[in-house]
Amino acid sequence: MRFDIITVLPSLLESPFAHSILQRAQKKGIAEIHVHNLREYAVNKHKSVDDYPYGGGSGMVMQIEPFAQCIEKLQSERTYDEIIYMTPDGVTLNQEMANDLSTKENIIILCGHYKGIDQRIRDVFVTREISIGDYVLSGGELPAAIVVDAVVRLIPGVLSDETSALSDSFQDGLLDAPIYTRPAEWRGHRVPDVLLSGNEAKINEWRDEEQLKRTKDRRPDLLKD
Repeated sequence: MRFDIITVLPSLLESPFAHSILQRAQKKGIAEIHVHNLREYAVNKHKSVDDYPYGGGSGMVMQIEPFAQCIEKLQSERTYDEIIYMTPDGVTLNQEMANDLSTKENIIILCGHYKGIDQRIRDVFVTREISIGDYVLSGGELPAAIVVDAVVRLIPGVLSDETSALSDSFQDGLLDAPIYTRPAEWRGHRVPDVLLSGNEAKINEWRDEEQLKRTKDRRPDLLKD
């Protein structure tokens, strides 16, 4: 699977992709992550990629041409399943969306800055707009990294235990049950006896009950359906 991320701050994405699961996925050849500097496609000698908004108002708007040139260059080299724009007014990222994206082959992600990008880029090129929550960040780089992380870990062969991702929170519409490891007792706090019983049926029953309880307490909105 290949990701091409277009940004004015490529160095901001160096660390998230250079460690842990994402690094291993790239070393295994399971995922490719390419970061493109939008300023290389600027249309003037000053390498600026933004301009004042028509109609007035505060802030600057990212221009059409740099994005268009970069996207079209990438499209000339391969076919893309999705061109994603990270934006606070997009559809909120969830596990179902991550599962769907993990089945794609090639994805472009656009990182906005300032007041955002010219609407015509969204109208002409973008196939999906994604938000990571109801708040505004300085740019789309960190949200892009979150999308890549959420998606890549689902690709077969990335995790050493492929069943691990299937038991994550939200995979079945519920939050995950509490988890424990050694020691069995710590400062008077003991691991639930059922988890030490070795009775797989009872353990699964306990986990199902705890998932439902935790979801009702913390995210009752997930149970509306």
